Amino acid sequence: QVQLVESGGGLVQSGGSLRLSCGYSGFISGINAMGWYRQAPGKERELVATITNGGGANYADSVKGRFTISKDNVKNTMYLQMNSLEPEDTAVYYCNAQKLKSSYWGQGTQVTVSS
Repeated sequence: QVQLVESGGGLVQSGGSLRLSCGYSGFISGINAMGWYRQAPGKERELVATITNGGGANYADSVKGRFTISKDNVKNTMYLQMNSLEPEDTAVYYCNAQKLKSSYWGQGTQVTVSS
């Protein structure tokens, strides 16, 4: 099992910044990719960004140039730096880890961007 715990969400004004963290623990050997997803009220969960073990990153078009995903393998923590936040970024943000055929999720952290 892999445990994921997100933190860093909150309320911020449009144009502001937040940094989300995802601490991962348990049987983390074999994790081949991690990522951030988000779900806004009334909408389906969507991909925000992913990062491979080699550090390769992929972003949703809506966040390219504003968000940066990174991972610290010593601290066992993944980050999502979010800049130039917009009200459309308001959602619950979830951390995800892919290991073999299993997918693990955190409990989510709320991000609210006011206009």
